[in-house]
Amino acid sequence: MQYDPNNIFAKILRGEIPCHKIYEDQHTLAFMDVMPQVEGHCLVIPKHPSRNLLDADPIALAHLMTTVQKIATAAKKALNADGIQIRQYNEEAGGQTVFHLHVHILPMKIGMPMKKHTGKMADNALLAKQAQIITALVK
Repeated sequence: MQYDPNNIFAKILRGEIPCHKIYEDQHTLAFMDVMPQVEGHCLVIPKHPSRNLLDADPIALAHLMTTVQKIATAAKKALNADGIQIRQYNEEAGGQTVFHLHVHILPMKIGMPMKKHTGKMADNALLAKQAQIITALVK
């Protein structure tokens, strides 16, 4: 399968669709998931066009995972989480729904269940606040 330059994350990278940005450098962008499964659910994407892990440039993967570590560390602290779950899906059969490489960062608290992915968007003000708190802790 080919990379589709009109996927939603490519549109976010081009500034055609807004996001609640947490962090950006020349290689990656991190932002809040608008349909979070837990409080503080973040996404990290490479700026290099990649459909998923299977076709990604190894150098882009290295930059991506460096940013994932930064954001996961900040999100855990910002949300006072007990742990972090990292998820990454590849192709439809593997659970991928947006065909631009992305990594989910889920701050987890003991005893707090994860919400189902219903397609319902979260409150923008809440996402903006969470992004601001996480951003302040990114090192």
